[in-house]
Amino acid sequence: MTTERRRLALFAVIALAWATPTVPCCSASAAMEDTATADRPEVRNIILFVADGWGYHHMEASSIYQFGRRDGQIYQDFPVHLAAATYMHGGDYDPQRAWADFDYFRRGATDSAAAATAMSTGRQTSSGRIGVCPDGERLTHLADHALRRGMAAGVVTSVPLGHATPAGFVAHNEDRGDRAGIGRQMIEESKLDLIMGTGHPLYDNDGRRLDEQDHDYSHVGGEDVWHRILAGEAGNSGGDRPWRFVETRQEFLELIDGEVEDRILGVPRVDRTLQYRRRGNGDTDPFVVPFIEGIPTLEEMTRGALNVLSQRGDGFFVMVEGGAIDWAGHGNNSPRLIEEHVDFDNAVRAAVEWVEANSSWDETLMIVTSDHECGYLLGPDSGPEASPMWQPIENRGKGEMPGHEWHSTGHTNKLVPFLVRGAAAERFEDYVIGTDPERGPYVHISAIGRLGKELLSGKEDASDDEAPASSGTATIEVGGGISR
Repeated sequence: MTTERRRLALFAVIALAWATPTVPCCSASAAMEDTATADRPEVRNIILFVADGWGYHHMEASSIYQFGRRDGQIYQDFPVHLAAATYMHGGDYDPQRAWADFDYFRRGATDSAAAATAMSTGRQTSSGRIGVCPDGERLTHLADHALRRGMAAGVVTSVPLGHATPAGFVAHNEDRGDRAGIGRQMIEESKLDLIMGTGHPLYDNDGRRLDEQDHDYSHVGGEDVWHRILAGEAGNSGGDRPWRFVETRQEFLELIDGEVEDRILGVPRVDRTLQYRRRGNGDTDPFVVPFIEGIPTLEEMTRGALNVLSQRGDGFFVMVEGGAIDWAGHGNNSPRLIEEHVDFDNAVRAAVEWVEANSSWDETLMIVTSDHECGYLLGPDSGPEASPMWQPIENRGKGEMPGHEWHSTGHTNKLVPFLVRGAAAERFEDYVIGTDPERGPYVHISAIGRLGKELLSGKEDASDDEAPASSGTATIEVGGGISR
């Protein structure tokens, strides 16, 4: 599609969005209709990367540190460059107010549970809810659509496997804080082919064995579930699909190559995060404190997951989360932000290499985005009294901490990057709901669930249930500026 035709198409989409009312999350009118798919690309694999708490300035800071320039990440070259709004049910994003009021971004932010649910199901919900509407009605996850189609499905994260983002792609619970209940659902009840995440009950944040009285089994569904995991019985409700449990780095590395016929439950020997909460947290420059030996990286987990899932079904869906990027944002922890971001970036690069060696971009869709920004990260001397108020991240050279400031310890309502490559990637342009004066055209993160549902089921939601209303302007070009 030419640039001019794309621009005209986006004008039409936004005009429709302005005229589309917002419908409650689980409207009774949410009928499903068959749609013609003969002229649409076949999507065999969907690889979704979620950098929890990530924003434009996080991306720039990491790129500057790694490459000495703002645009060095492999996903910054993806052909579809959009932004994404992240607000939850009942919220909104006003691009004109956003860039006129420094405090606007501090208001109306989503949490990870609502955001993950939106990405996984295409439906917005309220804070703290996992896979359910505000009224408690259960929603269907993308992983479920994939499994029904005969594909494999899995989730990978650098934080506990039952945390809000991975849970939001698998479980159903009105309270994200019900860690044991969510863990039990994911391990004992889900039909996933692979789960990888932290939360090992026998080890601390430095990968050291704990005394028995200090064991916390909540992230793995409770002590009884843990003993079923060790006995090779967990997940065996169907009689023939128990999990194969892996926990050492060597066991994770062995998943990268060769045949793997089992369902894989991978819980590295560490408590809350792969590396973020190890000793020296934030007290030194990035990578000065040695990483915990025996713990796989997110990149290694991703390589193993892709090998496993590619053998278990007719294609696959996988969500890979860089979860501790958000933890660094909450803690305004700049050194650990860089470390977590580098591991996330390496995981994306590994997935790109996997596609080009084992699949193709004609059959694989890859999305790199975030559930929300965290920390209100900006360049030096930003603030309501500055002119402009939003200063760029300062480039101090490769391997040097870029100049930056934190302006919050919480989530914000800022737009986040939304970068896509591969089969059906351009279809996300159909979901543009507005244009931002700084970031250009933007979708809502629920577009992932809405388009994904259509691609996997061959059906679309005729009601556009919960299609976010636009308050955008009328000048659109694919690939907005990312200077601020």
